[in-house]
Amino acid sequence: MKKIILPLLLISASAIGQSKLRPEIDKRADAIESKVIEWRRDFHQHPELGNQEVRTAKIVADHLRALDMEVTEQVAVTGVVGVLKGGKPGPMVALRADMDALPVTERVDLPFKSTVTTTFAGQQTGVMHACGHDSHTAILMGVAEVLAGMKNQLEGSVKFIFQPAEEGVSDVDMAGAELMVKEGVMKDVDAVFGLHIWAQIEAGKIGYRPGPTMAAVDILGINVLGTQAHGASPWSGVDPVVTSAQIVTGLQTILSRSVNVTQNPAVVSVGAIHGGIRHNIIPEKVEMIGTIRTFGDDQQALVHRRINEIATNIAESAGAKAEVTITKLYPSTVNDEALTAKMIPTLDAAAGKENVVLMDPMTGSEDFSFFQREKPGVFVFLGGMKPGADPLKTPSHHTPDFYLDESGFKLGVRVMSYFVVDYMGMKR
Repeated sequence: MKKIILPLLLISASAIGQSKLRPEIDKRADAIESKVIEWRRDFHQHPELGNQEVRTAKIVADHLRALDMEVTEQVAVTGVVGVLKGGKPGPMVALRADMDALPVTERVDLPFKSTVTTTFAGQQTGVMHACGHDSHTAILMGVAEVLAGMKNQLEGSVKFIFQPAEEGVSDVDMAGAELMVKEGVMKDVDAVFGLHIWAQIEAGKIGYRPGPTMAAVDILGINVLGTQAHGASPWSGVDPVVTSAQIVTGLQTILSRSVNVTQNPAVVSVGAIHGGIRHNIIPEKVEMIGTIRTFGDDQQALVHRRINEIATNIAESAGAKAEVTITKLYPSTVNDEALTAKMIPTLDAAAGKENVVLMDPMTGSEDFSFFQREKPGVFVFLGGMKPGADPLKTPSHHTPDFYLDESGFKLGVRVMSYFVVDYMGMKR
């Protein structure tokens, strides 16, 4: 029994030793809060799309260098990586923030409102931090300053990953987290942590979920090929419009009859259908595009197989042909269950147990999943909604009216800093 108890006591003592740094983290987070908000407002007023985050990256790199870190720029095009070496040996803990904005025209009346415009997909549009990546970048800059001031007390090192193109880009095959992984960012990392501001959670609260947390996302394309005919004599052709309608309906049976929804949800949505040019002509071809959301590799494979079976068989039954293409984008974001369990006390300490929320799976997607496929990782959600507001009436992410309550940013600095010191304490 003594042989079992002694290692446990050593681990506990080490963890407690690093946890003693929490009061100093709190003090430093209080001191830096106004600076974090100032950084965020500056980034919000000067948003940049994926792989174009040149100004943002320079500000980040200059800040990390001023903190005496080893800094690498132009990682995965415009990414920045800084390494803070602690005063004592230990694990390498990675913290990630994404930097890119979206092609959205802002409607919120703010002193730091974005007025940036660009041409995107051939259309003139505004550019806006409509998903909160400006806050992620500012918070991680705050964490960097907090921990750099305590580096002699750290039992390990910290890798700060400022990632471009989380929202993806259309002109390259690989971007964002996937490209960062390919370029070796995760090779010397022991664990990775990230957070996402969330407009439907009250500021001051933290949301988390062990296991599958956010969905894999894939792009669906289906071309239905028929035989063109006069609309007055449809029997002389093969109608791809009617066939497409049957396919859309058939795809919904995947969710109701093939997926075990008691375990995890799934989504197959057709977002656009294009076919024909005139009211009295049955076209030769109909094109459909949509999105697929699944949790885990097995469920993803099942849904992909059923899409192919349903589309091709319905088309064949009508005398048409269906060409199905599925392009994988991001895998499911899966929080390592063992690491998540260990970090729940960290969340409780940072936010207060009453402010830590167990969340349902989310069908949105995040390329943080690529980091988690390399090393154990935990991804949490930081409240950004005004306390007392109705989440059903609060503008959601990726909309022109998206708005964040900045009072929760300090909690973001605290929880990310706590992750580092608590994990280091556990790994000694």
